Amino acid sequence: MWIRALRRYFFIMASGNFIWEMLHMPLYSVWEEGTRAQIFLYGVHCTGGDILIGFSALIGSLVLFGSSAWPNRGFTRIAVWTIAFGVGYTIFSEWHNVYISGSWAYRDIMPQAFGIGLSPLLQWLAIPSAAFWWMKKAGPRKEEN
Repeated sequence: MWIRALRRYFFIMASGNFIWEMLHMPLYSVWEEGTRAQIFLYGVHCTGGDILIGFSALIGSLVLFGSSAWPNRGFTRIAVWTIAFGVGYTIFSEWHNVYISGSWAYRDIMPQAFGIGLSPLLQWLAIPSAAFWWMKKAGPRKEEN
């Protein structure tokens, strides 16, 4: 059961984050400063990072709070912790990359809360939530030999 859950999580995290990255790219300075190829490569690069963050958050949650019966037991607990870890890392990453290392910059149209872009925060609420919803929707199924 857990491998099916991980596959579903990966599919939503990969596809959902790629779509989100491309859609919110106009909120970053690269939209005005970069070429189309650069914008696309940034989107692919950021999606790869999103997948790594998403799986790190999930694995960390499973190690700290999971059980061997996951996803049949403790599903909601793991979902909540995974999303919390993802949002927490996003806050740190956005702050560090915008204000400390200057790896990227917001345009003036990026909605912000306390200097952190709302689009990436919403991304880390919406996409993992969708991934966990789809995992839960699949439910338990008889194991095949």
